Amino acid sequence: MVSSAQRHPQRQSPHWYQTRIFGLMLGVFLLLLGLFASLAYGAADIPISSIFNSFISFNDSTEHIIIRSMRLPRALLAMMVGASLAVAGALMQGLTQNPLAAPGILGINAGASLAVVIVVFGLGTSSSPLIAVVAFLGALVAAISVYFLGSLGSGGPTPLNLTVAGAALTALLSSITTGVLILSERTLEEVRFWLAGSVAGRDFHLFLTVLPWIVVGLLTTFTLGRQINILALGESVAVGLGQRTLWIKAATTACVVVLAGSAVAIAGPIGFVGLVVPHLTRGIMGVDYRWILPGAAVFGAAMLVWADNGARWILRPQELPVGIITALLGAPFLLYLVRYQVKRG
Repeated sequence: MVSSAQRHPQRQSPHWYQTRIFGLMLGVFLLLLGLFASLAYGAADIPISSIFNSFISFNDSTEHIIIRSMRLPRALLAMMVGASLAVAGALMQGLTQNPLAAPGILGINAGASLAVVIVVFGLGTSSSPLIAVVAFLGALVAAISVYFLGSLGSGGPTPLNLTVAGAALTALLSSITTGVLILSERTLEEVRFWLAGSVAGRDFHLFLTVLPWIVVGLLTTFTLGRQINILALGESVAVGLGQRTLWIKAATTACVVVLAGSAVAIAGPIGFVGLVVPHLTRGIMGVDYRWILPGAAVFGAAMLVWADNGARWILRPQELPVGIITALLGAPFLLYLVRYQVKRG
C-alpha cells in the first residue's frame, strides 16, 4: 500500500520547503561548530586568535603547525568519511526499502576490511593507492555477495533476507580477518588501529587519492533522489512510469561501493554512521530522497566530526578510536530500531 507521503513527498507538510532549509542550515551550523572545536581543542587547547592567524599569517609556530598539519587534515577526513558513510547508508535503505540497511550491517565494511588485510598480509605493503583500489574491490564483492545470498531466500531479496545475508556474511568475513591477523603479528601491528576505525594519523595523501571518487560519488548520488523516490513506490510502478530500474539499481550500488569503499580505505570500518544518520535525517527532512541525500551528507559529516572530537577529549591527552564512539552511540539506536520493526510486525 503506497502512502500519500510516498506518492507526493513534496506535499508532506504545508511548510515543507522552509522546514528542510532550516534542517540543512542546522546541520551546516553543527558541522562548522564541530570543525571549529576540532581545531581549537585537543591534547592542548589553542586560542581562537591563533586559529585565525594560522590561515591569515602563518608563522611556523608550534600552534600554527599543529592546526595546519594535524588538526585541519584530521577534521577534513572526519567530515568526508562521515558524509560518505551516511549517504551510502541512505542509498542502501532507499534501494532495498530496508530500515536496517547500512554499509556495516550488510557486509560492505567487512568485505573492504578483509580485502585490505589480505593484501597487507600477502604483499607486505600498505601502499595508499593500492589500499584504495583493494577497499573498493572488497566492498563491491561483498555487496554483490549479499544481494546474491539474499536472493536465494524465500521471496527473493526482501529486506529481511538481505539483513540476514549481510549479518551472516559480516560474521564470516570478520572471522577470516581475525584468523589472518592471528597468523601474522606484523599485519596486526600495521592494521589494528585502522580496523578499530579512526581518522587519527591517517595518510593525507590517501585522502587526496580517494577525494575525487568521494566527490563524484556524492554528486552522482544527489542526482538519484527522484529515481529512488519512484523506486519506493514499488518495482512495477517504477517500470510503469518509464524508469529503467536495472540501471538505477546499478548506479545506486556503484555509488554505495565508491562511498563506502573510500571511507573504509581512509578510516577503516567505522560502524553505525550509515545506519543512524539516515533515520535522523528523515525525521528532519521527511521522506523525499532529493532532500534526504544532501541532508545525510551534512548530518553525517557533523556526526563524525563531533564523534572524533569526543574520542580526543574523553581521555585526553590519550585518544580513543572514533569507531568506539560511534558504536556507543549507534548500538542503542540499533536495538531500538529492531524492537520498533518487530512491533510493526
